Amino acid sequence: MMRGLVCALMMGATAVSAFPLETSLRPVARPGDEVKPVLVATEALTPPMLRPKARPASDHAAQVLAAIEASKAGPPVPTASEPAATSPNPHDAEEFRVASAAFVLPQALRPITRPHAITQKAILRRQERLQGSVCGDPAIQGEDVGVILASTFGCGVEGAVKIKSISGVALSQRSTMDCTTAQALKKWVDNGLSPAVGTMGGGVAKIDVMGHYVCRTRNNQPGAKISEHGRGRAVDIGGFTLRDGTRISVLNDWSKKSKGKVLKAAYSKACGTFGTTLGPNANRYHRDHFHFDTARYRSGSYCR
Repeated sequence: MMRGLVCALMMGATAVSAFPLETSLRPVARPGDEVKPVLVATEALTPPMLRPKARPASDHAAQVLAAIEASKAGPPVPTASEPAATSPNPHDAEEFRVASAAFVLPQALRPITRPHAITQKAILRRQERLQGSVCGDPAIQGEDVGVILASTFGCGVEGAVKIKSISGVALSQRSTMDCTTAQALKKWVDNGLSPAVGTMGGGVAKIDVMGHYVCRTRNNQPGAKISEHGRGRAVDIGGFTLRDGTRISVLNDWSKKSKGKVLKAAYSKACGTFGTTLGPNANRYHRDHFHFDTARYRSGSYCR
């Protein structure tokens, strides 16, 4: 009988498990135990933002200035009625040094205004250069001459100028020429002569001019054609003087090692800048000077 009861129970359990549960087995809440959501204050969890506070610039500056003035006056001398002050705290001295540097350094980095006299002197110098400039170039200093007439056919200059210095280099004598020649001479000084000399003797101070405008024939030969000198298109240079007083001469130094190298380098840069360049190797008439002119040739520059 017991065995039959057990079999009946097992068959009933198998039949029940064959059908799905219509509802899940959830625990039933007890009466009175109502679940309430817990609210967490997010403000309490977020740390406050650390923002730097602006320093009171005026009070800080006043304190630093007062401390600087006090340091200039030196430590107070103790009187008989009050005890002598103890030695200063090194930590306080370091704080004072840092605070003073933070206030004084920005002021020290400001450029000092130039005195009015220096500014006025520079302005006057510039005005003088502009007033003394010719050919539309402040680097060419001299005076306008205008038209030069001559009784000899072929001579004369239209728009002549008398040059006293070029690019800060003085001419040994005021030289008359036209602006085309003056501008070519400036180009040669800037790109030929000055680079060739470099820092030797402190640089070029003066150009030794042997000839400029004069109504004559070529090489002063009777019956020859009118020279470019007679048209204001030529200048003869016998050498130059350096700032330390050293003189370099075409006649005496052309064949020397150091000075001759400078002369040859300067002379070679004239070819192309001028229409004609003649030097000691050209002929006996030019053994003591460079002849530069701005003659216009269809075939180009003539360099000897």
